[in-house]
Amino acid sequence: MPSYTYECKKCGSFDIEHSIKLDALTVCPTCKTAGLKRLIGNNTAFILKGGGFYETDYKRKAGSDYASKASAEKPADPCASCDKAKSGECK
Repeated sequence: MPSYTYECKKCGSFDIEHSIKLDALTVCPTCKTAGLKRLIGNNTAFILKGGGFYETDYKRKAGSDYASKASAEKPADPCASCDKAKSGECK
């Protein structure tokens, strides 16, 4: 559930969690004063939890563990040890 920041003239600012489908509160739940204002919050971060998120879904630096594993797992060139490849006959 999202968290919203409200400001009351008597109580000050506070956070409340409620459904996104509900309208903004207009009466302070603590002091029952009308004129409650919902502030623009800075809670913009979100966390992805659960299955289905993989290491390959996120951008990595070139020297990361995944990048080094991926380059190490490349299949070897089958012609690298071939005599024909060394002489230039195999292409």
